[in-house]
Parts: sequence; C-alpha cells; structure tokens
Amino acid sequence: QVQLVESGGGLVQAGGSLRLACAASGRTLSSYFMGWFRQAPGKEREFVATISWSGGSTYYADSVKGRFTISRDKAKNTVYLQMNMLKPDDTAVYYCAASLGSRYEYDSWGQGTQVTVSS
Repeated sequence: QVQLVESGGGLVQAGGSLRLACAASGRTLSSYFMGWFRQAPGKEREFVATISWSGGSTYYADSVKGRFTISRDKAKNTVYLQMNMLKPDDTAVYYCAASLGSRYEYDSWGQGTQVTVSS
C-alpha cells in the first residue's frame, strides 16, 4: 500500500482559498490515480477530484469544477488540491487516496485534514 499524509487544511472565509497537499511514500506511483475525497458531518464520503500520476489526466466532481484544481509534483511525490472560491458547503474532512490502475476504486487512504469555510 501507499502511505499518504495530508496537510494544509484550516479555517477560511467564504470566497477564500486553501491548498491541500498529500505526500505519498512506499510505492512507485507511475500506474496510480491519486484522488481527493471529502466527508461532511452526517454525509457520506464523496469524490472531489483525481489525477493520473503518469499522464496527468484530471477528473472533477461537478460541484467543484472551475473552482478546484488537482495537480502533482513527481519530484516531491506529492499531489495538491488548490481550492478557490470556497463555499460553506465545502466544509468537510478532506482525504487523499491512491488507486493502482483505476480512477474508481481506491485502496490507500490518508488520515484526513479538516477544511472549514465560514460564511
């Protein structure tokens, strides 16, 4: 499995920005998809975005398209989630995840980082 450690969460006002980072270790990531998910209180975990580590193809949930950007730094083995124009509905614990070969099923997860957007 891949070990994942998220950072960068915090409290921000609506309309503000945050950048999350996820440092990966333990595996060569060339065949992986690296994704971000989130879980708000009382709700199920939902997909946010994912990126193909090798080719850089990206996919987003409709709710974040145009506001969030996922990227990766191969030299640092780190994936980022740049979040702009944040809304109170974006408040959640954000999780980084890794999937070998599929952008739909993830088998390695980070511990999560809290993002709180105040109105």
